[in-house]
Amino acid sequence: MFDGLTNKLGDVMRQVSGKAHVTEKNIRDAVGEIKVALLEADVNLRVVRRFVNRTTEDALGARVLRDVSPGQQFTKIVLERMTGLLGGERSELALKGPDTLTVILLVGLQGSGKTTTTAKLAHFLSGQGRKPLLIAADRVRPAAVEQLQQLGAALEVPVFTGSPGAAAVAVVRGGLRRARELGCDVALVDSAGRLQVDAELMAELRDIHAAAAPQETLLVADAMTGQSAVDVAGEFDRVVGLSGVILSKLDSDTRGGAALSIREATGKPIKFVGTGESHAALEPFFPDRMASRILGMGDVVTLVEQAQETFDQERAQRLVRKMKRRRFTMADYLEQLVEMRRMGSLTSVLEKVPGMQPAVASGAVNEKGLRREEAIMLSMTPGERENPRILGPSRRKRVARGSGTSVSEVNRLVRRFDKMALAMKKMTRNKKLQQQMAAQLGG
Repeated sequence: MFDGLTNKLGDVMRQVSGKAHVTEKNIRDAVGEIKVALLEADVNLRVVRRFVNRTTEDALGARVLRDVSPGQQFTKIVLERMTGLLGGERSELALKGPDTLTVILLVGLQGSGKTTTTAKLAHFLSGQGRKPLLIAADRVRPAAVEQLQQLGAALEVPVFTGSPGAAAVAVVRGGLRRARELGCDVALVDSAGRLQVDAELMAELRDIHAAAAPQETLLVADAMTGQSAVDVAGEFDRVVGLSGVILSKLDSDTRGGAALSIREATGKPIKFVGTGESHAALEPFFPDRMASRILGMGDVVTLVEQAQETFDQERAQRLVRKMKRRRFTMADYLEQLVEMRRMGSLTSVLEKVPGMQPAVASGAVNEKGLRREEAIMLSMTPGERENPRILGPSRRKRVARGSGTSVSEVNRLVRRFDKMALAMKKMTRNKKLQQQMAAQLGG
């Protein structure tokens, strides 16, 4: 995510923070480099100008604080301005009480990921104790209704489709009635999109909006479209009045133009970002955390929150107990690998770790290699995972065939695991570390 921009901004921050004294020329040069980096990232020109002017003004007018180096102070100013650019504070969904139906209308162009984002939002709200219903109001795109039905079935969330051939407005009205009958407290309306903004699309959306009277009208914008997302947001806001934006495909966006432009240019807050393909890959948008990630400072808070939601407490405690006994098996490694995958891609996880951005950007993170390792372990029997020493030549050939890999890859995994298990044993000799792990997990 934003690899090029993060690397360039990180270089600028390091250059400035490494200076014992920061002159006006140093500041103007650094801000100039930031300006070029933002323009190359496809950030809206007006947004870049405002950001540069405000940052320069703050940096030149800042009083140097005692015990804080000028370089650190400049970094703080850039971080604050970047946070402001992204919206300043987290913008929550305007949800009514659990006894009243909240209606959320999702709009956007075709191909923006609107239908999958609707399902992801339903998954998020279910995790918050809400009872959502999905309304299939996209009557234009072939198979849109079937796609939403499949997503709803996977999430165990009810879907209202209406009768075949029914108009979108009739489906919305019927869906709201059905939501109340089922006792649902959130109705998510998946509306139709087009390849471009046109009069027909907007006329239908205006009618749907009038029928639904939504508390939230969210634009699903493809983050990879760059600053053109600003123009799309402007058109939708003019017709139906947006309350916020969800940026989809942010994990694939290497520039950052949409994320850094849309709030400042439109005044509409980014409420969520899509960070992968899984149902759980929808994150609430925190401007301060995203600014920290863009500047290469990581996002430990989000990482910890995701780990707490994803990792099974009982399994984690069991793993700690096994580590105390210096018993870490390949079955344990597979279990942890699967748990981590639930948090998203390894790349998205490591991007949140301070200092790991260069490794991610350089391609040192081998996602495919980990998936192949997972396939190899899944091809083993439970006994082989518990004790890899029984993997003789014939067994390794069988595992390689079953996983679609080679014997050399199986050998490489076994050697790597042996080193990992040895490292675990050394680590568990540290009594203080054992106590910290046990205290953290309440065991």
